[in-house]
Amino acid sequence: MEPGQVRPRAIARATKFPMAPRKVRRVVDLIRGLPVDQALSLLRFARYAAAEPVAKVLASAIANAEHNFDLDPDTLVISHASVDEGGRPIRGPRHRIRPRAQGRAYKERLRTSHITVEVESRPANDQRVRRTGAKGRTR
Repeated sequence: MEPGQVRPRAIARATKFPMAPRKVRRVVDLIRGLPVDQALSLLRFARYAAAEPVAKVLASAIANAEHNFDLDPDTLVISHASVDEGGRPIRGPRHRIRPRAQGRAYKERLRTSHITVEVESRPANDQRVRRTGAKGRTR
């Protein structure tokens, strides 16, 4: 691939997912930078509640790459994955309150997440080595 040439990318998003972003980020950090087949198998056996919705978003990104850009799913790599905080709606159909100190009452707020996964096609000889830590050891 020539320098300056942009690789085609496919994006999938899940918005207003009812789970705290901190919990979802744990799962997204596991798969960032991996080939999609490895990421899907890792998510299948991950013991986190957020693994299933992240796998669904990843599967949607793969399907978008196949059908919208005619990319080969065997060459797809997760190029970008992020979790942002969504709105905080009041929990439940009624306004529930949580008793606090000195007779105060706080409204219960439900944390939500926006999950974004972006995949791009990289040839087999262009796979980057994933590095972690300051010393640059490979996994």
